[in-house]
Amino acid sequence: MSAYINSYEVACDAGDTAGLMDAIYNKNSAISIDTSYLEGEAVGLGIMPKYDDFYETMGDVVQKILDKSNLNNFHNTLLILGSSVGGMQESEKIFFRDKNYKNLDPKRHSIHVLSDYLTDRFDFYDTRSISTACTSSANALLLAKRLIDVDAYENILVVGADALCYTTVHGFHYLSVLSNEKCRPFDKERSGMNVSEAVAGLLIQNIKTTDSIELKGVGASSDAYHMTNPDPEAKGAISCMSAAIKDAGLTPNDIDYINAHGTATVANDNVEAFAIESLFDKTYVSSTKAITGHTLGAAGAIEAVVSCEVLKRSLIAPQTGLVEAENKNINLASEAVKYEVKNVISNSFAFGGNNTSIVMGVC
Repeated sequence: MSAYINSYEVACDAGDTAGLMDAIYNKNSAISIDTSYLEGEAVGLGIMPKYDDFYETMGDVVQKILDKSNLNNFHNTLLILGSSVGGMQESEKIFFRDKNYKNLDPKRHSIHVLSDYLTDRFDFYDTRSISTACTSSANALLLAKRLIDVDAYENILVVGADALCYTTVHGFHYLSVLSNEKCRPFDKERSGMNVSEAVAGLLIQNIKTTDSIELKGVGASSDAYHMTNPDPEAKGAISCMSAAIKDAGLTPNDIDYINAHGTATVANDNVEAFAIESLFDKTYVSSTKAITGHTLGAAGAIEAVVSCEVLKRSLIAPQTGLVEAENKNINLASEAVKYEVKNVISNSFAFGGNNTSIVMGVC
């Protein structure tokens, strides 16, 4: 059984899918320089355009996917939601309002509160929630493919969703990896990452339509090396990319574009560039986090949407912010390139050394 991506949508700092792709191809970063999260200290953040409620924004994204799909409702659809922080934003609101923790509701804090909201609104057949840090929605896609492959479901909606939280901004700040400017993945003078928020959803089905993108292969690995740093020998990154390519029945030479994890931190960029150099020869590479920032648990889903758009447009996404590449052995696309893109791989790497790669291609 094959798995096909038949409908998708995003909401991020650059807007919806059309706004995001316009920003990517015009190299117009949507990152804001903010001084409110770190008490007057400037930091680059990916902040969604003003919204009344993150949950409603998430629901609106899902409604758009339904409207564009071949379904009338989601009653026969499994929801798999990937998130890094879940309802933490709601807990923070209560804590800052009351100046204590006594009124916090654990039921509104956990990961599954996001899927509970969507189920109440859309009446999904069943739900699963995955929280594996920055691979959360990538692993949701991995699970969706495996369930479609064994004919467990006909329709699976994958959603990646994370809202900006003081907890995550301060957490990355204390790891000394945040930049006070717009991030520049893979650049020699990069200064760190930008934490961001986003919602992205993709409808995975077992039927092919005229507009389908095939979800061809998935791969995962674990470095088991360090709590936050990747294995410097890139064994996990190489392993998961190799597994995804093998699962797709392809070779590295069949991959035309790599949507890199590319966070613009020293540890991630060095290791991922080395892994790409080890497996690929002149395959185009870029990290679209230069536009969106790092959307944490939503990153795998939003970058899968970007990959689908690259396939449909046959237009390589350029590397925004690149002045001088640190690793000159990988083929970073400095400008958008018209190219017959048949297969792409999208990488997501996370704390704890867990790695996930997704291969998508034209049908």
